[in-house]
Amino acid sequence: MIDWIPPAFIMMVGAVLLPFLPKKIRSTAFVFITFCTLLVVWFIPDGFIFQAKVMNYSLTLCKVDALSRIFGIIFAFICMSGGIYAFHIKETGQQSAALIYAGGALGVTFAGDFFTLFIYWEMMAVASTYLIWARRTKTAQDAGIRYLLYHVLGGGLLFAGILMHIGKPGASIDIMTLKPDMGLSVWLMLLGVVINAAVPPLHAWLSDAYPKATVTGAVFLSAFTTKTAVYVLARVFPGWEILLILGTIMTVYGVIFAVLANDIRGILAYHIISQVGYMVAGIGIGTAMAINGAVSHAFSHILYKALLFMGAGVVLQTTGKSKLTELGGLGKKQRLTFWLYMVAAFSISGFPFFNGFISKSMTVAAAGEKQLYWVMFLMTLAAVGTFLSVGLKLPYFTWFSKEKPAELKVEKAPRNMHIGMAIVAFFCILHGIFPGMLYKLLPTPVNWSPFTMHHFIETVQILVFTFAAFWWLRFKLLKPKPYITLDLDWFYRKPAGVFQEIVVDPWDKAFNKAEELVLRAARRLVEIGKNPYMLFARGSREGTYSPDKYRPAVGKIVIAVLGLFILVLFFALTKK
Repeated sequence: MIDWIPPAFIMMVGAVLLPFLPKKIRSTAFVFITFCTLLVVWFIPDGFIFQAKVMNYSLTLCKVDALSRIFGIIFAFICMSGGIYAFHIKETGQQSAALIYAGGALGVTFAGDFFTLFIYWEMMAVASTYLIWARRTKTAQDAGIRYLLYHVLGGGLLFAGILMHIGKPGASIDIMTLKPDMGLSVWLMLLGVVINAAVPPLHAWLSDAYPKATVTGAVFLSAFTTKTAVYVLARVFPGWEILLILGTIMTVYGVIFAVLANDIRGILAYHIISQVGYMVAGIGIGTAMAINGAVSHAFSHILYKALLFMGAGVVLQTTGKSKLTELGGLGKKQRLTFWLYMVAAFSISGFPFFNGFISKSMTVAAAGEKQLYWVMFLMTLAAVGTFLSVGLKLPYFTWFSKEKPAELKVEKAPRNMHIGMAIVAFFCILHGIFPGMLYKLLPTPVNWSPFTMHHFIETVQILVFTFAAFWWLRFKLLKPKPYITLDLDWFYRKPAGVFQEIVVDPWDKAFNKAEELVLRAARRLVEIGKNPYMLFARGSREGTYSPDKYRPAVGKIVIAVLGLFILVLFFALTKK
């Protein structure tokens, strides 16, 4: 009988031990830790429970079923692949933060109670913020602060909802399916979760922060936060109609801003919002097929989105540039990078025989079964925009479209970056050809075949017409422009200067003045402490005590002692 331990523990212990290892073997140790975690997630038996008693509560630190396992598998796998991609990174802070981040995602996935879920939820927020700050630029620092504030807000709402929920008579801390009619507590919890899912209008943290993260950190960011939120939605909030509406809006909203974006990682960040929309909408539909579609698409999305960020990361690593207007003509220098990127581009665009084709279509079909034709239309429209921006615009203006700018210097990418990309690309194709390998991991049995003639022809038609539209408009409407498109973050970034002048600066000046007065008083007290006679001295008040300068005359001392003696004598004689 094997005694299993929660997979998150392996990641957390690894994060603590990693800094004590020699620098030469840390990257190898990172990959080994994640590989061991993947093995545990794969083989740990269904129904396994690991509990701990804390005060009056019995916390379920690990609870395994089909839904938690499939998310655990992809989280552990992408962390391992990301470790290979980032093998050349020797900064211990980034490596440990990535392990804590992935461990937090696994902790949420296997948590059996709300308190455990919340603890790991907050670990993810802190560790992921470090991966943004680790780039050590002013823009990354500012974006990281905004990112952290959003997640503090989300975590606070989630925790407030949890406390209200367990405070009800007969309530349990165990994770369960919640219903909309269960009161304010469940709506607070939902609001906390949808912030992490980047549901508009609470999404700007994602498109703001992910392009500012480190080259390798962005790969981990693309995989964990939003998909962990998708897992919680599928576990706790299935069938909520509000999620159907919000998710469908997300699919189109993210695509629109992706088409407008100029930063290559900004384009990919907006497409996280769009693709997560398919998952949120599927959970909102709530049928077995829709939940399966949402879960399978989350699995596929983690693979191809990580691969997309890996490709964009190679460009940034080798050129130092990430704007489409500053790139071009890299095709001859980066053929391997381009084709590995295109595997992910074909996947996210839903090309036949790539994994996006076998997952996204399940959610669309589930909407059709419920006769939600407006949902199907908007999802199809989003698919057009996805291929247009990620599959055509980004690669065309990055690797082709013109000769390489003379000032653009292209370095050679570390070999491990392409190895990490190749591993992920392999599974994008493998699942696209053999969808049963993924379907058998889903929470409920799957009765769906993506390889129907109707679905195949429909997909090809969409792709062909989208390509024709792009080729016609590529130098007109779709040509990149060197500006930043502000999203809803305009409402707090644009007035930030005015807000600071009105609210922050006066208090800042007041605190500075108070600090100055306190320091001046402290310095004066230090001077007096050196020689109390300075209270009666005139003239200079240098901080350095000079006994020759400040020593009082003998006569003054005699007069002071005599006066004190007279006062004592007076009180002694008059005392009754």
